[in-house]
Amino acid sequence: MSLTPLAFTGVSTFSNDLQTVLSRATSIASLPIQALQNQQKDIVQQKLLVTNLNTAVATLASSVSNLGNIGRQKALVASSSDSATVTATNISAPGPAVYTISDITSVAKAAAETSAGYADTASAVSSSGTVKLVAGSSEYTIDLTGRNNLTGLRDAINNLGAGVTATVLTTGTGATPYYLSVTANNPGATTLQLIDDPGGAATSLLSAGNQGADTVFKLNGVDVRKNTTLINDVVPGVTFNILDTTSGGETVNVTVASSRSQMASALSDFVNAYNGVADQVNAQVGRNAGLLSGDFLIRETQDKLRGLASYTGASGSVKGLADLGIEFDSGGVATLNQTTFNNLSDSQISDAFNFLGSTTDGFGGLAAGLVNISDSATGLAKIQLDNYDAADRRLSDQIATLTGRASEMQKSLAARLQAADALLASLQSQQSIVTAQINSLNYTLYGKQTNQ
Repeated sequence: MSLTPLAFTGVSTFSNDLQTVLSRATSIASLPIQALQNQQKDIVQQKLLVTNLNTAVATLASSVSNLGNIGRQKALVASSSDSATVTATNISAPGPAVYTISDITSVAKAAAETSAGYADTASAVSSSGTVKLVAGSSEYTIDLTGRNNLTGLRDAINNLGAGVTATVLTTGTGATPYYLSVTANNPGATTLQLIDDPGGAATSLLSAGNQGADTVFKLNGVDVRKNTTLINDVVPGVTFNILDTTSGGETVNVTVASSRSQMASALSDFVNAYNGVADQVNAQVGRNAGLLSGDFLIRETQDKLRGLASYTGASGSVKGLADLGIEFDSGGVATLNQTTFNNLSDSQISDAFNFLGSTTDGFGGLAAGLVNISDSATGLAKIQLDNYDAADRRLSDQIATLTGRASEMQKSLAARLQAADALLASLQSQQSIVTAQINSLNYTLYGKQTNQ
């Protein structure tokens, strides 16, 4: 919002001077408005800086929390000796282990049956007008009065909510190209029948070729039968995905073991996130400090960075980040020395898990302090952004008030200057008349004008 000087249109010879007076008065009145507008621009920039810092801190908090999870879960990863037959995923396995899967005799699939062919979708499907659907342990009687055809039976089945789906298929060839297909919505061995005239001839309308199947196998010699291919309730924290059967005594080993590469990747993510925050903090301190210089949020973030860099574990061979290969140069920039990390012994890796702790203690527990800054609802950055928003609103109100006052002053001054200009023009006109009369009198008395 800016104040534009009014254009002054006068008729006296002093009108340009009066315009200058009006313009200068307007400029002077605009000075406090411009100062407030400059403050608003700074606030907009500060909000952007805090938003960017908050995003970087949130990323750092996530990386520290991830390291805590790795410490808690010991970076356990599940792998399969035959991923074409079985895959496995570790969610929260209790510890390292090897699981042997054998004798996979069937893999879960949904039951699916098909009727005989019909000439068209309007063909009658029931001789009695009544059919019975058997889906697992449930039975449903269907009255086909007024809809004794393929589409009517399909719609009736789908409206039952029986856990099956009916579809009319067409091959497009032959005298009877239309078929009714009924498929169970979920995998697993089940009974799926469609019986015509259940109280009489009880004729089956569907083939009995696929009544579904369960996943059947042995885990470490123990028989397991499930109605799904994803088995997540046998070994706590481990999900097995059974993809194919085995034969001839074939076995598949699923190994749950600690992964160094997972820890290395997480440490690398931490280093990148740490440097991302440090770069933004460093831009706001020192000789060339930015708009957040001295801000409590910068000081708080600096404290958290120092806490991360200097954290010391209570016991074990890994007591600090340096033992994991994370080094800091004179400028505070972190790097991961891959050689140092790769040279860690199995015992040191075990100690590294203890150092990392979990999401609530150890090094991973430091994530809570970062979340205290970045939390979208209660974080310090959110509080600061709210303060900036409030200040921005106050400045907008002040600017509007001052602009209104300056505008009224300008209008009032312009009116007074307009009146002054009119008075000056009138005086100049009177002066011209008097001057002409004097000249005329001089000419009459002396034969010459005053200005000759």
